[in-house]
Amino acid sequence: MATSNWSPSSWTTKPIKQDVIYEDVQGVKDALSQLQRLPPLVTAREVNNLKNSLKKVALGQAFVLQGGDCAELFDYCNQGMIEAKLKLLLQMSLILIWGANKPVIRIARIAGQFAKPRSSPTETVNGVEMPSFRGDNINGFEATPESRKPDPGRLVSAYFHSAATLNYMRAALSSGLADLHSPMDWGLGHVIEPSIKDQYSKIVNSVQDALRFMRTVGIDKDRGVETADIYTSHEGLSLEYESSMTQMLKQPLKTETGVTVQSEPAWYATSGHFLWIGDRTRQLDGAHVEFFRGISNPIGIKIGPTMVADDLVRLLDVVNPNKEIGKVTLISRYGASKIAQYLPGHIAAVQASGHIPVWQCDPMHGNGKATPSGVKTRHFTDILSELKQALEIHRQAGSFLGGMHLELTGEAVTECVGGAAGLTEDGLGERYTTFCDPRLNEKQALELAFLVAGFYREESQI
Repeated sequence: MATSNWSPSSWTTKPIKQDVIYEDVQGVKDALSQLQRLPPLVTAREVNNLKNSLKKVALGQAFVLQGGDCAELFDYCNQGMIEAKLKLLLQMSLILIWGANKPVIRIARIAGQFAKPRSSPTETVNGVEMPSFRGDNINGFEATPESRKPDPGRLVSAYFHSAATLNYMRAALSSGLADLHSPMDWGLGHVIEPSIKDQYSKIVNSVQDALRFMRTVGIDKDRGVETADIYTSHEGLSLEYESSMTQMLKQPLKTETGVTVQSEPAWYATSGHFLWIGDRTRQLDGAHVEFFRGISNPIGIKIGPTMVADDLVRLLDVVNPNKEIGKVTLISRYGASKIAQYLPGHIAAVQASGHIPVWQCDPMHGNGKATPSGVKTRHFTDILSELKQALEIHRQAGSFLGGMHLELTGEAVTECVGGAAGLTEDGLGERYTTFCDPRLNEKQALELAFLVAGFYREESQI
């Protein structure tokens, strides 16, 4: 797929944003050398399965739900927190399947979402200037100059924490965590709102009725009702890490006669199934675009109010010159007050270009606010408003909103204001645990899924 002048390291010849300066040059070489010797975290077949699914999303035949932590910490690599995220995504996808009447592709921001872009490389804490926290794969959160010094050994730690997380994900899913025969075993946890529990129970009962019918007529033989695919994703910010884990791979394919053959080799970023370029690093002549244009993975591009429509088309031409359907997911993040101003023009430009991407709404990153005391939060009504506007704008343009991209957690955090539970700014301090941006908690995420499902139900009746 890559052109002859591309290699996993060709990005080093381009200007780079959000780069990390390491004092320990030899330590960087040693860490990257170790990463190059380690096995891939994902396979070419898994990546291509996701790519095929995203093609269906781009054509309006499926929906993609992507969600997880703003920034993972190494401490999040434990059974309880992994299961909580998986269960929440499974619950939400069941609700969305009911609402949109389409298959839902599940992608988690997990097993690699460690690095975070920052508006400033340094900050001042208690009168001491030090590097900003860049994510657990770069430096420590503790506000001391020593902790904040970039440590190349953390790149290797990121690999092993990703591997452990992914290993448990696969084991849990193959062991029945996602079994539709018993969806109530997913547990509603601390969700105490009667309306949410009642709606969820009705959907669960409908699914169980369908499964009982399948068993009765003898067609309940498919393991598809006992497990589910959940793919991994993260922002491809640390190019040293990503390029060290990029490999030339082949995929076993079966011909029409049943003979297994090997596909043509291609470059795959094996750190995760799906990687995206952030809004701060999507420069046409930049290092991140150079790296992303050569990998065979499906990729995402965050687009906000600063994206010029003509530049968006040029960017698509660079990373997807063959106009492969669904290869690129455009993740829009304008804010509820700005989406009507920018999204229609971006849709029109892409439609005229002949590209057919997945359109995904990120209603989180454009809706950040700060309380009078300086606490970062997001308002549930703004998040819901941007999603609803996106759905309506795409419908009016003859386009398809193929998914949503959320920062969420299965934990009972108090970071976003609003929702049926009525969380106010005064309650944010009860359990505000994020190390970066505020996330939806389980109650808010489930409520959002029900409301979006309701939008799609209404759409189908228009």
